[in-house]
Amino acid sequence: MYVTIRVVLAVSMSTVLLGVPLSAASGDAPLARTTADPALQWGPCPPPFPAGCQIAVLHGDPAQANADVFFKVSAGYAIPHHWHTSAERMTLVAGKLRVTYDGYPPVTLEPGTYAYGPAKAPHTGECLSDEPCVLFIAFEGPVDVQTGDPPD
Repeated sequence: MYVTIRVVLAVSMSTVLLGVPLSAASGDAPLARTTADPALQWGPCPPPFPAGCQIAVLHGDPAQANADVFFKVSAGYAIPHHWHTSAERMTLVAGKLRVTYDGYPPVTLEPGTYAYGPAKAPHTGECLSDEPCVLFIAFEGPVDVQTGDPPD
């Protein structure tokens, strides 16, 4: 059994997190953002992530395929065990982050490190640095967070 927590209400999320209508957030205009960009709108991560976790939508509609996000956790933050229905393509932007996928040895990411997470692969993480860890994530499918065991 597993619990599904979907990032829903894409129009609301787009307006709340980006401060722009969905059509502007998911358009095909060129885009460049840094984690310090004042136009970037950070919001809390969904459950099961405790306080100290934030997410910002960079491009796309999180309820649809191919959304890009910044995922930020505070120094020392322990990312709870979870998985996604989508594969993730990631690059660490700031900090030092250890990621552990079930059945595989831990990998420590440093800024500029690329990582791939297969769909339905349960994992945990920990921000090892004294500064926040910021991870760029490109989701292939809709953005979601799952807990429990993935279905076969």
